Amino acid sequence: MPHHKSARKRLQKSRSERTYNRAIKSQVKKVVKATSEGKGDDLPEAYAVLDRAVKKGVIPANRAARTKSRLTKRTAGKSDS
Repeated sequence: MPHHKSARKRLQKSRSERTYNRAIKSQVKKVVKATSEGKGDDLPEAYAVLDRAVKKGVIPANRAARTKSRLTKRTAGKSDS
């Protein structure tokens, strides 16, 4: 456990940030999985969730771009067949 007051504050802050980030990452994973499996055909919704995660600083911009690209490829392949 932290011994200094500032360290205690930082621990509390990092715990709350972790909870916040995990909730957003969970939402991203859920929408990406649903879109790639074809359950949620809303590609724009997946894009919006990814963009919000980037805006909030939870995931890097390049990761979101890569995920969007992969999702587009997957959904394009399913709609053709």
